Amino acid sequence: MRREIGGVERWARELSERLPRLRPERYAVIRPPAALAYKAGQAWEQIALPLAARGSTLLLSPANLAPLAGRGTVVVIHDAAPFRAPDWYGRVYGAWHRALVPRIARGARLVIVPSEFVRTELAGLFGLDTTRVQAIHPGVDAGFADASESEPLLRRLGLEGPYVLALGTDSPRKNLGLLDRIAPRLEAGGLQVAIAGSERAYLPRSAPGSARRLGYVPEADLPALYASAAAFAMPSLYEGFGLPCIEAMAAGTPVVAANRAALPEACGGAALLADPDDPDAFGAALLEAAGPQRERLVAAGRARAADLSWDRTAELVDAAIEPLLTTGRGQ
Repeated sequence: MRREIGGVERWARELSERLPRLRPERYAVIRPPAALAYKAGQAWEQIALPLAARGSTLLLSPANLAPLAGRGTVVVIHDAAPFRAPDWYGRVYGAWHRALVPRIARGARLVIVPSEFVRTELAGLFGLDTTRVQAIHPGVDAGFADASESEPLLRRLGLEGPYVLALGTDSPRKNLGLLDRIAPRLEAGGLQVAIAGSERAYLPRSAPGSARRLGYVPEADLPALYASAAAFAMPSLYEGFGLPCIEAMAAGTPVVAANRAALPEACGGAALLADPDDPDAFGAALLEAAGPQRERLVAAGRARAADLSWDRTAELVDAAIEPLLTTGRGQ
């Protein structure tokens, strides 16, 4: 797994740790060599993984893709973004996913998705029987509710005074340019704008702007970074779920999210929702969240985050797989 992980890698890590713990007699983990990534990792997935998994009743692939040659596949498909806006991705990456994902989804015994939004979307895009697509929300680690001392981190990152935080891999669909456009207005209201996240070679990058770019922030530092923020912003044009919103809620930070795709479902009424194409509306919502509505949103967010845990996600994945094993339909 790459050092700079995102939501897809987090799913893979959490399931690979929790499912064998939940049922050690049922699950074994097959990991690619640590040196493999991108094209080399995809070649391993298509060629070496089916051989490594031979003899298994089912193969659970948690990161969008799975071997085309395998039988008895259960795949977690996180969203349909490469199909909705191809220009959000590099040419080769997007073409690879658009070629493989429909074939994998149609051939899988079960498709797991992170939201009802994606469940409906994939069924329509690929003509899937909805009984073979199950929505299971991701979880949030309990550590996000227990932030460590933040002052050394904030000094290291150069964050002085109240700030609005955004977190995500830099890509067009994250719509980070919106935060650049509204940063002067927020600064006039006493709020810096800070954006944390990595870059990926296969994703077009946003142009530098008024918001402060922090780069990739290690996972150990995220609880303190979230908890110290006056508000959390997710202005994405498309999300299959929106896990950073829930992490921010767990840390006690009010959230403003785009009113698009799966974000309203993920936030569950515990965030302010705004149009990501309307800078004035999004900026006003952030000022509201950091000011008059902060107390209400913090309480609602903590309650929403408390409903979601990775243990619960693992239990639901296991329960979804159970019928494929007990009825002998995994082959």
